[in-house]
Amino acid sequence: METSVIDLCGSETTTRKIDHLRINLEENVQFRGLTTGLEMLYLPHAALPELDLQAVNTTQRLFGKQLNSPLLISSMTGGTPWGREINRALAEAAQIRGIALGLGSMRAALEHPALLSTFAVRDVAPDILLLANLGAVQLNYGYTAEHCRRLVELVQADVLVLHLNALQEAVQAEGNTNFSGLLSKIETVVRELAKDQIPVVVKEVGWGFSQETSRLLAQTGIAAIDASGAGGTSWSEVERYRAPTPAHRQVASAFINWGIPTVQSILNVRTGAPTLLVFASGGIRTGIDVAKCIALGSSLVGMASPFLKAAVVSTEAVLQFIDSILWELRIAMFCCGASNLETLAKTPLLCRGALYGFGRAVHCQCAGTGPLGTAPAESETAHALDPTARPWPWVAV
Repeated sequence: METSVIDLCGSETTTRKIDHLRINLEENVQFRGLTTGLEMLYLPHAALPELDLQAVNTTQRLFGKQLNSPLLISSMTGGTPWGREINRALAEAAQIRGIALGLGSMRAALEHPALLSTFAVRDVAPDILLLANLGAVQLNYGYTAEHCRRLVELVQADVLVLHLNALQEAVQAEGNTNFSGLLSKIETVVRELAKDQIPVVVKEVGWGFSQETSRLLAQTGIAAIDASGAGGTSWSEVERYRAPTPAHRQVASAFINWGIPTVQSILNVRTGAPTLLVFASGGIRTGIDVAKCIALGSSLVGMASPFLKAAVVSTEAVLQFIDSILWELRIAMFCCGASNLETLAKTPLLCRGALYGFGRAVHCQCAGTGPLGTAPAESETAHALDPTARPWPWVAV
């Protein structure tokens, strides 16, 4: 007898995915004291932008697909009937607005082919930039480059994302924690998928990248790194709510403010892997945040939690959220005199307050009294932050 999606709803994988959705919707799983760092930056206001707001252009071409804006619906779900409904609402909205969509981890579809339908969205989104997704650690648990190619083919994706979630796996009761030797296996996946011209992106799930990790990943031949820094959803907090024992909960709770803030992670990737495309995610909440990430050097900016909350309402709610973000982005570009994304990417940002460890910055001469991502000092001053400079203004000392 053929297994159905409903039959698999009690499996470990689907139960975990349902838990993740429920917890993200019902509980406060945001970082407590650590922020993205975006509040420390602002774009210079142009009182006379010499632009027509209606002429501001947010389009770009990426991986052979034309995008109406640099917005990415970040990888979230699949593998359950609920996940299927969410994915289709997101995909329909992405198609209508011409933005990119990442699917949730597709390990479930490899384990149980009946779950593939929960990730299938090409019938409602034939034209979007679509990203398939698998946990990189699964390459140490029997999955190969051929499995990765198969995932891309099954959902007709344009790109493969390999996500890194070491901390989540470490605090998860059923986590896969063997991350040894993954670099060479990622390189093998990249090499094999290149034969079919399938680009590979590596992303974190919300704890960011160091310069050194970025440098090592760049050597594998990947096309991009999604910096996915700290300051938004904490997946150690999500796992705390799933913890089977008080001891598990205590350990998970200790990591509530672990990670590299989003701004620092973006700059680390730009420094460690200067030839790669950079995507930004991790606590992005407004169109102004999107504009700042583009000015920092990102090509694509992703959000997850806000889209999830909209998708469980309706496709129309997703469309309304997209429209508000893009409205904010266009106004931000207009008010700093950027007519297109290329100009925005060259717009010098300003930083405010004290940034610990960055007192020797060339373009940001502020004495360090507090960590990046904390509230600025009362006696704050503004300094130019030029994202095109080498070395980067924010370099830990």
